[in-house]
Amino acid sequence: MKKLETDVVVVAAGLSGLASAATAAEAGARVIAFEKSNTVGGAANMGMGPLGIGTKQQQDMMVDIDVERAFKMFMDYTHWRVDANLVRRYFENSADTIRWIEDMGVEFAGAYKYFPKSEQTWHIVAVNGGIGRNGGAIMTKAMMEYAKSNGAEFYLETPVTKILKAEDGNINGVIAKGSDGLDIEVSCKAVIICTGGAGDNPQMIKERIGYTFREDMFNFAIPGLKGDGIKMAQELGAAQSEMSVEMIYILPNSDMMGIQSVPVVLMQPNLMVNQDGERFIDEEEMQNNTFTGNAINIQRGRVGYSILDSSILRGYKRNGPDVVNFVHHPDSVADFDDAVTQYIEEGNPDVYKADSIQELAAALGIDPEVLEATVDEYNEMCKSADTKFFKRRKFMKPIVKAPFYAGKFRPGGYGTLGGIKINKCAEVLDDKWLPIPGLYAAGTDTCSIFGDSYMFLFPGNTMGYCLNTGRFAGESAADYALKD
Repeated sequence: MKKLETDVVVVAAGLSGLASAATAAEAGARVIAFEKSNTVGGAANMGMGPLGIGTKQQQDMMVDIDVERAFKMFMDYTHWRVDANLVRRYFENSADTIRWIEDMGVEFAGAYKYFPKSEQTWHIVAVNGGIGRNGGAIMTKAMMEYAKSNGAEFYLETPVTKILKAEDGNINGVIAKGSDGLDIEVSCKAVIICTGGAGDNPQMIKERIGYTFREDMFNFAIPGLKGDGIKMAQELGAAQSEMSVEMIYILPNSDMMGIQSVPVVLMQPNLMVNQDGERFIDEEEMQNNTFTGNAINIQRGRVGYSILDSSILRGYKRNGPDVVNFVHHPDSVADFDDAVTQYIEEGNPDVYKADSIQELAAALGIDPEVLEATVDEYNEMCKSADTKFFKRRKFMKPIVKAPFYAGKFRPGGYGTLGGIKINKCAEVLDDKWLPIPGLYAAGTDTCSIFGDSYMFLFPGNTMGYCLNTGRFAGESAADYALKD
């Protein structure tokens, strides 16, 4: 068995792990980071940027948001069922974290909204000087290089399999499995868990949250996110925090990797019904992934159908969609008809097309008389006002002209949130809520600050939380390891 000795071990090198390693190394601690994958960054490599409050980018763009307003909004949203001290520290440090990343050579294109009703907190990493996909990979690469420049070591394809605790209760090492299959024992004074949640562990999702993967939950299962850190923390006596998913709604077979015009058109604020053929939401809220995912989640079969007609589609082709966001924002939706035809020929269960409402109802498995009545009621309200859910007049467009289209939406999630209880210093707490000496955690393994619904009104929240709690953990672990 190979043996190593260091001050701080970081378990996994995703975004929170990189922030932890960089911060601890910056503080003068000897750091070793172990990552089970063959690259660092994890899910953050697919992201676009973190949250920031009170940043230079926001000042330059005349964005009126500060820590006080953001904190009050957040705590009202969560009904104060979350750790207010951790939330406040996260927001207070978020602007400095953006500057910290910039000092590593990362450029931000600015501070943006995700969708019209959201706040302008999303600090998107510039790609080739502008806005592009996967800017998170640029940021994670810069963070790894910065950590290395301060002496941090990275072992890839080397998962940690066990965290060691001494007889006095202090954390004193880890066991890792090297890429050659041999064990590595590392002696250390502090360990930081940053394993990214359990999005790729259907059993844990079922046991802890209650969803069945690919039946009523279509979360992104990033390979390797098995909840390893959560399980190791529990073995050490860590208290559990509530677990949830970062709720969204999704066309499971047509969304992220499909033809972009399909989700764009079907996510517009048109008529949405459940399996019983009834409206259940003010469709303007469809721009908020979390709100709509929540609403679909409590319907029979956890399904919602978005319906439009050919006249509405013609308007989108001519004038563009009514609502856009950064993820679904193609230059044109002119290929929607061809895409739907292709999907139907391929047997895609997400999309439907019919020459009458009765035919559409039959395809959706809805009572035709009920769906006809719902459409008729909706069309009448389009002449005056939505007296059911009070949707704004500008989004009330009647469903009258064949062919008719529908999309079948299901609950989804970017991954799991929470599992390990920490305090504002990122110390892992035991079942008496006392710190376990030498054990820290950060990122989505610990992220229970959203309560029952992800705070999508502040875009960039998950990446922002990972970055900032990673910094808290790195600072605390380095202080603890170097105090003697």
